[in-house]
Amino acid sequence: MPHAPEISLWLADEVTPIWRLTEEELGELGLPPPFWAFAWAGGQGLARWLLDHPAEVVGKRVLDFAAGSGLVGVAAMKAGAASTLCADIDPFCGAAVARNAAANGVSLDFSAVDLLDAPAPAVEVICAGDVFYEQPMSGRVLAWLQAAANRGTRVLVGDPLRTYFPKEGFDLLAEYAVPTTRELEDACVKRTRVWALSATA
Repeated sequence: MPHAPEISLWLADEVTPIWRLTEEELGELGLPPPFWAFAWAGGQGLARWLLDHPAEVVGKRVLDFAAGSGLVGVAAMKAGAASTLCADIDPFCGAAVARNAAANGVSLDFSAVDLLDAPAPAVEVICAGDVFYEQPMSGRVLAWLQAAANRGTRVLVGDPLRTYFPKEGFDLLAEYAVPTTRELEDACVKRTRVWALSATA
């Protein structure tokens, strides 16, 4: 993977064929992109940050929220996390996470439960890449992450300033130029930022 060559991922080469196969498998048209099949810009930036700053996660329990391929979870484990739970409601993500964990020699747990229905799990760090791409989901996610931050959980977010990324409440940690594909993004390189969510209570 260009932005984190330490990590090997099983990814789709093209968007359209895997998208069509997903729709056929589920018998439903108009599905969102298969997020698990690609390394999105926010996740790549967050993975790079963890690999370069292992103190963020070393010896800690980590949640990779909206995990997709499990990229950030793999990075957390490679950086020394004690354990990482990858969570995503997409039914295909479990297989993607398992394959990518095996490809990198790490162990990842997986949950397809919608975690937004309850307080965040008891972890020290929550990582969330590319979660602010649509409303009303973005507002729901932000409230959930903010509640976790207010309880003392370290919340790290990777985002290339997507449409619904909040403008306040985050401390900028890093900025990267992340290679992407025009099939998924509006540019071949996305300026991607890693942020820490500040507590408000």
